[in-house]
Amino acid sequence: MTTTRRSLLAVLAAAPMLHTAVAHAQDALPDARFVGFAQAVNDFEIASGNLAMQRSANENIRGYASRAIAEANENASALSKSRSEAGVSYAPDGSMGPKTQNLLAQLNALQGPQFDAAFAQAQLSVMTDAEAQYGAYSQNGRSGPLRRYAQNVLPKSKIQLEYARRNAGGR
Repeated sequence: MTTTRRSLLAVLAAAPMLHTAVAHAQDALPDARFVGFAQAVNDFEIASGNLAMQRSANENIRGYASRAIAEANENASALSKSRSEAGVSYAPDGSMGPKTQNLLAQLNALQGPQFDAAFAQAQLSVMTDAEAQYGAYSQNGRSGPLRRYAQNVLPKSKIQLEYARRNAGGR
């Protein structure tokens, strides 16, 4: 057993990214709450993207917003189909729904460079949560159709998260 522990410690020491991924593991939401979570993300991406198209002159922000709107519309359609196939009802998610509503209210009060900075930070926050939950649900979700939805959306959310990081000034 000591050899096993040493081996595990050696692997963790040699692979800091693996340790980080394990440290940030997240539990998959119950099916109906996952639907509420995913719907809140899609609704936020569409609403905030539309605000960005109206209020931003920044080419990077507008490009991100345009992609986010298109992907969220596609994701919303796929979510509706998966939800129907799974026979799962919608339950509001107690964290993402209020979070996205608060962010939209903040964004709605801003213009110009202040809007751009807040938009970038809001996208980073929402997409960080989305990527984590889609990853968790794609592996541990109970509903097959919803798990396939999460598996399909996860790679796209990783790309959006990377773009959000760039817009927010991080790498």
